[in-house]
Amino acid sequence: MPGLWQDAMDHAVILARKAGEIVRDAVQNDLKIMCKSSSVDLVTKTDQNVEQLIITSVKEKFPEHRFIGEESVAAGEPCVLTDKPTWIIDPVDGTTNFVHGYPFVGISIGFAVNKTLEFGVVYSCIEDKMYTAQKGKGAFCNGQPLNVSDQKEINQSIVATEFGSDRDPEVVAKIFSSMRKILCLPVHGIRGVGSAAINMCLVASGCVEAYYEIGVHCWDIAAGAVIVSEAGGVLKDVEGGPMDLMSRRVVAANNEVIAERIIKEIEAFPPVRDDVPVNPIQ
Repeated sequence: MPGLWQDAMDHAVILARKAGEIVRDAVQNDLKIMCKSSSVDLVTKTDQNVEQLIITSVKEKFPEHRFIGEESVAAGEPCVLTDKPTWIIDPVDGTTNFVHGYPFVGISIGFAVNKTLEFGVVYSCIEDKMYTAQKGKGAFCNGQPLNVSDQKEINQSIVATEFGSDRDPEVVAKIFSSMRKILCLPVHGIRGVGSAAINMCLVASGCVEAYYEIGVHCWDIAAGAVIVSEAGGVLKDVEGGPMDLMSRRVVAANNEVIAERIIKEIEAFPPVRDDVPVNPIQ
């Protein structure tokens, strides 16, 4: 029997494919690049066009639904998760990859009701891999079931992370300190494709045992969180406890053993939460 929100999920998949076509076309053309918070926090017209495409279409089909979108928030819209059906959108997850032609770019669409994630869609559009998951229904890539790795030995694991866009020396020092500690556990390697959503899908696929990052946003991880959970993985805060979608911190792992071992090595710092208002970008 189809899930309660099946129509919305089916529409999300359609929109992700349409967005992927826009991204692939834009890769072949000149990119108009702008900066948000810093010279390494990039946005393009494609980010904005894709988000507008998704929001406009959803408003027509589901007029009562709400939205949290990366570009809308950057333009000054509030980032508030209520009990109402809410689409959480990263139109181009991996904008820096997109700008440089690095082939890991995702369209990430999460959907929450009563502050609980119900489904997630991540389309790695250059690879043409469609990751989907609905609460209680399992996770899939191009229709094939996903399962996390069964590895429980940290020294037999690959861990993914990213550097983020904050270049404050103290933040960078903590990032590298955590990486050094984890690398020296030892692990087989540390990787990162430049997209939080795709990193999480790699955990769900079983080829990466864990992904952690501080500084991500809710739109980076909402869809991936459902995919990891439905593939059998776990989601935690970097200091233990359950993941808080708005906290800008996440550990996604194949199991509790690997998650807890990594958490011991992370030097945590508290970025500004997504649900704390900040001055909009001028």
